Amino acid sequence: MLIVLDFGFLGGTMGTVVGEKVTLVLELAAERRLPCVAVCSSGGARMQEGMLSLVQMAKTTAAAVRLHAARVPLIAVLTDPTTGGVYASFANQGDVIMAEPGALIGFAGPRVIEQTTGERAPEGTHRAEFLLEHGLIDAIVPRARLRGALATLLGFTARRYRVARQRTPRRHESAAPSAPDTVVSAWGAVQLARHPERPTALDYIGRICPSFVELHGDRLYGDDPAIVAGLGELGERAVMIIAQERGRGPGRERRRGGRAYPEGYRKAHRMLRLAARWGLPVLTFVDTPGAYPGFEAEARGLASALSECLGYMSVVPVPTIATVIGEGGSGGALALAVADRILMQEGAIYSVIAPEGAAAILYRDAGRAAELASALKLTARDCVQLGVVDAIVPEPKDGAHLDPDDAATLLRAHLLDALIALGDAPGRRLADERYRRFRRMGGELARYQQLVGREVDALARRVGPEHRIRERVARLTEILAARLPHREGQRSEDAHRTVERAATPPPRAAQDGEEERGPADGGGLVARGGGVARGS
Repeated sequence: MLIVLDFGFLGGTMGTVVGEKVTLVLELAAERRLPCVAVCSSGGARMQEGMLSLVQMAKTTAAAVRLHAARVPLIAVLTDPTTGGVYASFANQGDVIMAEPGALIGFAGPRVIEQTTGERAPEGTHRAEFLLEHGLIDAIVPRARLRGALATLLGFTARRYRVARQRTPRRHESAAPSAPDTVVSAWGAVQLARHPERPTALDYIGRICPSFVELHGDRLYGDDPAIVAGLGELGERAVMIIAQERGRGPGRERRRGGRAYPEGYRKAHRMLRLAARWGLPVLTFVDTPGAYPGFEAEARGLASALSECLGYMSVVPVPTIATVIGEGGSGGALALAVADRILMQEGAIYSVIAPEGAAAILYRDAGRAAELASALKLTARDCVQLGVVDAIVPEPKDGAHLDPDDAATLLRAHLLDALIALGDAPGRRLADERYRRFRRMGGELARYQQLVGREVDALARRVGPEHRIRERVARLTEILAARLPHREGQRSEDAHRTVERAATPPPRAAQDGEEERGPADGGGLVARGGGVARGS
């Protein structure tokens, strides 16, 4: 369905007849489930028709919202000029909003602002480029390329292919990829994940989804280059891609090494909603040391943006697959990893805090990060054992940076396998199982204790011999006992007994049926075999 407003006829203004036509088209598109394209060139509401003209804004916007509820795409194209009631109504309801280069766009035009407020508008504030920089449109497309761009977007919304395994797997693409045979040390994995030549999200996207169309902006404040999002194809099935991009070379500074501002996570949240509306599976690529920890980010609502992204990822009613491809750091990484399937490259890391941060806290020396790396359980194998990751994606020998093409081929195989496994399950079932999946994480304490037990023993050996540990425990107990409230006359005696018990080695384990002398006062016997204890 097509809506076109022509500025050459009465300035493209929207009166009662135009409003009725636009509403009828949107209603018919929802009924027939046909994508709708609105090409806008307008001066706003038709003033000579009074309030009946103004209320067309509400009518057309309501019809566009009903189109969203029917999960039918609406694409808006803003030409020169697009202002007033049209821009502030159905045109801004577009799932994807494109604009022509240099187009004048805004609610109130520059001349109106100057005449009503006495303020001169800064140069370029009402142009398409300004809107793209501030996250209010998705793309700027020259008219010569507009037909192809629209055809590509509509192709993503129209295709409903279902991927399936081949009888004979292609080279590098086994039907059930296996875990790698090599073992990467914890600090070795940290170095691999941070390697300056390691493939970034855009490197993988360009190899896995050649037809990728990037979308921009959070529709509120800005467009954060640390988060890349858009539409692509995997196995001829349209997918939504959301990735943390750390950049390389000169682009690394602009993308802040993958550290996203709040607008980056709001952009991700917007793309998740668009994927849900269009019924597209979501692929996320995790590669960040963490969210940007600056004062500006806090002022713009970083914690709120992270929380909203985490929350919506847990309920989005489409298949979701997250892949840790580099450094997955803290909540900034987790915000894009609340998924149905979580993959992790062999040389990637995923941790609650960077090793340097942990060393600074525990040792007050960030230079001892290598000593603590293994204790953080940040390697791919550690994360699989902990149950926070489903599968390890193998890498070329000595790291993905040595053969990005092969690394992308291996990653694509695992993504296809995960997408096939998820199938076409109903959205409610996916969300419920996703909740149960994360609900179980951390519940199996025995597994966690077994995994960290070795690290506790190693730490004890580094701290000192056993008798020194006992002395420290006894001293600590004495201090705590002295601070506890006691009845008059009992403080020193109780403290003395507490210290004595803490410093006394544990008794030898008695065999079945053997009697063992009770502790300290020697007044009681404990019968191990009979299940009966007689105390003093």
